[in-house]
Amino acid sequence: MTNQISDETIEYVGILAQLDLTGQEKEDAKADMEKMLDYVDTLNELDTKGVEPMSNVLPVHNVFREDIPSEVDGSKDTLANAPEKEDQYFVVPKTIE
Repeated sequence: MTNQISDETIEYVGILAQLDLTGQEKEDAKADMEKMLDYVDTLNELDTKGVEPMSNVLPVHNVFREDIPSEVDGSKDTLANAPEKEDQYFVVPKTIE
């Protein structure tokens, strides 16, 4: 391992993450962080010249339907499911005194 994480760094990360870690958990976290940094170093050694950046490994397509205005008003169907209604409105308990 070439990357060394200090005890102070682990303490600081624990404070930021609001974690109360035991001594063994701190040592385990330190070892995990060192492994992650070593892996990033390994990735940095790769030759990426000529490789286009990508935001997603799978092709992303717009799955939204065409926005077509219509005259259909579904309020009657919606109100049909209401446990309590008055005219065109839902009746709900009062929440503010």
